[in-house]
Amino acid sequence: MADPARARRLAKRISLIVATAIEHEIKDPGLVGVTIVDAKVSGDLHDATLYYTVIGSTLNEEADYAGAAAALERAKGVLRSKVGAGTGVRFTPTLTFIRDTVSDSVQRMEELLARARAADADLARVREGATPAGDPDPYRVSDAEQDDDAEHDEDAARGGGGELNVAGDDAGRAAARGGAEELNVAGDDAGRAAARGGAERSNLGAPTANGEGASDNDQLED
Repeated sequence: MADPARARRLAKRISLIVATAIEHEIKDPGLVGVTIVDAKVSGDLHDATLYYTVIGSTLNEEADYAGAAAALERAKGVLRSKVGAGTGVRFTPTLTFIRDTVSDSVQRMEELLARARAADADLARVREGATPAGDPDPYRVSDAEQDDDAEHDEDAARGGGGELNVAGDDAGRAAARGGAEELNVAGDDAGRAAARGGAERSNLGAPTANGEGASDNDQLED
């Protein structure tokens, strides 16, 4: 009966045994740069598939995939013997090696990124002590253009002051008209009040046909 958990444990153990043997025990130049990245074991534990990738000695050197495949084929018997001794299972699984192209693509991408970072670093070092080949301020205007701009600013300032003066004169005239109107109204009110007071006094002092309205002195003289 298949036991997936046991198959995973056995695959992990086989991957470690084979990777250690390739790196430290088998002296084959074709295995230089070979890395075991994953392993799978069938449900009956009779077959093991190991996925590997090959890394070149330098970034600019292409990996020898054909040489690595041939070296793994030559070492397959020795590696299987080491797996049997290291796992202690009744039946030593057969070994099949498959190149992992996904890991190769990732490795290639990492190499390209490393090259880009190195180029950026070189460019940054070149820029540190660099000076502009031309004018440091390529957008600098001529003296005539600067004078024109200054005259334009002065004209704008004078125009703004004239508008403020006109507005102030209008406000002053409006205030003066308002004050004059208030004074005229107050004068009219005072004149009317004075006229009413004089009329009342005249009415009180004038004698009537009945002798009413005569002053106290006139009554005493009579």
